[in-house]
Amino acid sequence: MSETLEALQEDIAAGRLQTDELVLNMGPQHPSTHGVLRLELVLDGEAVVKVIPHLGYLHRCFEKHAEAMTYPQVIPYTDRMDYLAAMNNNHGYALAVERLMGIEVPERVEYIRIIMAELQRIASHLVAIGTFGMDIGAFTPFLYCFRDREYILDIFERTCGARLLYNYMWVGGLSHDVHDGFEKDVAEFIRKFRPTIKEVNDLLNYNKIFIERTANVGVLPPDVAISYGCSGPMLRGSGVDFDLRRDDPYSIYDRFDWEVCVGKGDAGTVGDCWDRHMVRVWEMEQSCNIIEQALESFPEGDITEAIPKRIRPPKGEIYTRVENPRGELGYYVISDGSQNPFRVKARGPSFVNLSVIDEISRGHLIADIVAILGSVDIVLGEVDR
Repeated sequence: MSETLEALQEDIAAGRLQTDELVLNMGPQHPSTHGVLRLELVLDGEAVVKVIPHLGYLHRCFEKHAEAMTYPQVIPYTDRMDYLAAMNNNHGYALAVERLMGIEVPERVEYIRIIMAELQRIASHLVAIGTFGMDIGAFTPFLYCFRDREYILDIFERTCGARLLYNYMWVGGLSHDVHDGFEKDVAEFIRKFRPTIKEVNDLLNYNKIFIERTANVGVLPPDVAISYGCSGPMLRGSGVDFDLRRDDPYSIYDRFDWEVCVGKGDAGTVGDCWDRHMVRVWEMEQSCNIIEQALESFPEGDITEAIPKRIRPPKGEIYTRVENPRGELGYYVISDGSQNPFRVKARGPSFVNLSVIDEISRGHLIADIVAILGSVDIVLGEVDR
């Protein structure tokens, strides 16, 4: 018996033993798939040979719905794509229609939009960071992250009455002006939030076990990230210094002083899971800087004066892109001159970023797939649309 075992081990070591590959379905009900995503894993023992993502469990027909809606009626549908970044979704669509119609919004609207978009970025990253920690096995940081996210949702609720899906940024303006005490509430949130970043760093980000689970795992080289069209923290985590807010500025982002955060390979290889995670942590600090600068020069004014009574863009087409928490969100809008868009094509960053998962998962173990998928930070409402 011992001789047989020794011979088997020799065959394995020499690569002479041919074994069958195993196909394992992860999801669509698996808690670490962050929604109804099915990953078809092709395995050689514990090692991953191939990852095939299967979509279609949450298909919402956003683009087809948009053809049957008026331009303002499309806005609530944009909320429901990346439902953790609804403000940013509103912003991109409103900008596209405004550029198509040649509308310039008041200064106050621009400042409110920037503050809301950056608050939404922080709230989105808090979910990504907290749930990523849970995927790895750390529960406490999740509570810290969601505690501070509630402060942001409270501000949104006081402003427009909603906590998740807002229908807030309208073509030409906003649905509501900010509530009394808005500036004080936002400044107070920033004051309370900055210490949380340090707490999460101490509890999770520089924890030895967390680093061992994420450093040198799922390495995405910069050339591969670019060739796949990755964007946002996924791209910047690979060391690529690119951010639409600076490199293709929209709204009034060019008025503020802030830094683009990129992966540096401090814990492992540039472009690994740890780098992608830390880019989101660093971006929250930069969002705080942008918000503070916007509050310093917050103007008075009317937020509805540029909202047209009839929204019927001239015939034409436009592509507008914004820097969402997950990357480049683009809207390609075609107008035929009627009150309904002829076509609204949405370019979702989660969908594009997910396409690279097979490339960065090969050779890793099954447990590493949980970390890799968590570091991509997808929202299925945007992947499926």
